[in-house]
Amino acid sequence: MTLVQLRHFVALAELGSFVQASKVLFLTQPALSRSVRALEDELGGTLFDRVGRRTLLTPFGQAVLPRARRLVGDAESLKLAGKGLHAGLLGRLRLGLSSGPGALFSTPLMAHMAQHHPRLQFQISRGSPAILLEELRDQHLDGALIDVRAMLPSADLRVAHAFELPASFLARPGHPLARAGRAVSFAEVTSYPVASTPLSDEVARLLVSRYGPEANPADMVTLRSDETLHLVALARETDVIVLTVDAAAPGLVPLPVSPPLDATARFGLVTLNRREPAPALGIVADWLAEWIRVHATAARA
Repeated sequence: MTLVQLRHFVALAELGSFVQASKVLFLTQPALSRSVRALEDELGGTLFDRVGRRTLLTPFGQAVLPRARRLVGDAESLKLAGKGLHAGLLGRLRLGLSSGPGALFSTPLMAHMAQHHPRLQFQISRGSPAILLEELRDQHLDGALIDVRAMLPSADLRVAHAFELPASFLARPGHPLARAGRAVSFAEVTSYPVASTPLSDEVARLLVSRYGPEANPADMVTLRSDETLHLVALARETDVIVLTVDAAAPGLVPLPVSPPLDATARFGLVTLNRREPAPALGIVADWLAEWIRVHATAARA
């Protein structure tokens, strides 16, 4: 017994004519007859009686029809679900976000999924790049959007949609240094508490090259957190200065430090190199590419 045979049976039962059913099914009448006969042989009973030009269900056929319809309907639903899963419209997507991407993208990504893909189960996990990469390798995540400068090169990882965003020393608009009306020195910056998420070795080297050994994050940063949003909220309410991506700190202003910091954060979407990516990850990739395009346009403007 095959689904094809069951489809032929259901079509013939609903149309009551070999001529009409064969047209709908794009079969010759002899082929349809052979299919129905093979099904009858397997089921062990006659499904149809011929009454003149009409084809009527036997009592046995009437008993079989509801079950056949359910099987055919379930198969069609499964096929549609498979297409939906492959297109990323259904199923589950687990995405890791490190601190900077989490501050930038958690809310707008959730809003996009809720509006455009309401049947997709979308889960965001937060953590440091090291923890998220471990979760990715253990296949507890489908992808991770992280600071790629914090990861070591590895053959089992693939980075896509990498992009850079400017980073600065930022403070509230009413901060004394923000109201100074001039470029401020690094010594003036560090006369206030400096907050930051864990910084990559590359950023640490940049800071030391710009401002000397005292700019080593191990000494310079007095307030540390894995959560950018917490540090930004703190800087809005106090004289704390936060070192982070400008775009992740709405309500704060970059301080004009001399010499200029000229730093960027580099983020990217990381997946396993030898694993077929989750279909729904394409939704995130497309959304991210559009965000980058708009952001770059805004930055140029």
